[in-house]
Amino acid sequence: MNILVTGGAGFIGSHMAKRHLADGHRVVVVDDLSSGRVERLADAKAARFVKADIASTDLEPLLREEKIDFISHHAAQIDLRHSVADPIGDARANVIGGLMLFEAMRRAGVRHVLFSSTGGAIYGEPEGGRPAPETHPTNPVSPYGCAKLSIEKYMHYYRVVHGFQTQVFRYANVYGPWQDGTGEAGVVAIFSEAMLGSRALKINGDGEQTRDYVYVGDLVEAATRAARSDKSGVWNLGTGVETSVNRLFALLAKEFGYTQSPPHVPPPAGEQKRSVLGSTHVRKDFDLPPWTRLEDGLKATASFFRERHRG
Repeated sequence: MNILVTGGAGFIGSHMAKRHLADGHRVVVVDDLSSGRVERLADAKAARFVKADIASTDLEPLLREEKIDFISHHAAQIDLRHSVADPIGDARANVIGGLMLFEAMRRAGVRHVLFSSTGGAIYGEPEGGRPAPETHPTNPVSPYGCAKLSIEKYMHYYRVVHGFQTQVFRYANVYGPWQDGTGEAGVVAIFSEAMLGSRALKINGDGEQTRDYVYVGDLVEAATRAARSDKSGVWNLGTGVETSVNRLFALLAKEFGYTQSPPHVPPPAGEQKRSVLGSTHVRKDFDLPPWTRLEDGLKATASFFRERHRG
């Protein structure tokens, strides 16, 4: 297939681009490099790279020129706290960017799109003490979550009215090699870089808040199977296992041989106490292997950050 990956120089998007190349597809990467980095594509030189902001660029000519069959839409403003500080900017990047892409697809005759949505920011605190299923109420309390849910609704419209094949992946807390630890998102990368001496380490609140940590390679495997599928739908991608920040810190400290005790600081206002996704449907619908164990994923991630730090 001819595949376009928006946000393909980002953390998750670059993994998607490299896997599609490895599977023998032709890949075009579109990224404005606002948070993406070309170095993530160093071993994906066969991909065509186009620097563009999807919120202000008509991609119809590119879609036609490259005869695109499938779009993996990962371009986004990804920082929840930034969305609170600048909801208009967040909506421009995420909602307008998505609509610009869908309209270009409609005019160019491209009908198959996979969208990287979010689980935790859409569901909020899981009800009933169990992992949130896809049917969980969606009442986001951040502009970031509102934008993601809005794009999902627009995708429903394009599927019903314009015949799109739409696949929505609601991610849990994704981690793995090439994650960026310089911002406020991505606690595994933040802890890893801090333990290697690149930044100060701190834990928000008491550290007992939990998240569902899913390895990026598992998302990529699901996406490759979705690209070959004729299914439309909404799927959670998470392990269904909650891990506290304190537990995550202990696991990474063991990997890095880190012995210091980090300070605890007041948590940001409105931070969720729990986030965990039920993902039985995606495993069944795409015949996925078991999720990567957290200990194994952290070992691979720590190895990447150690090598990068040496370099």
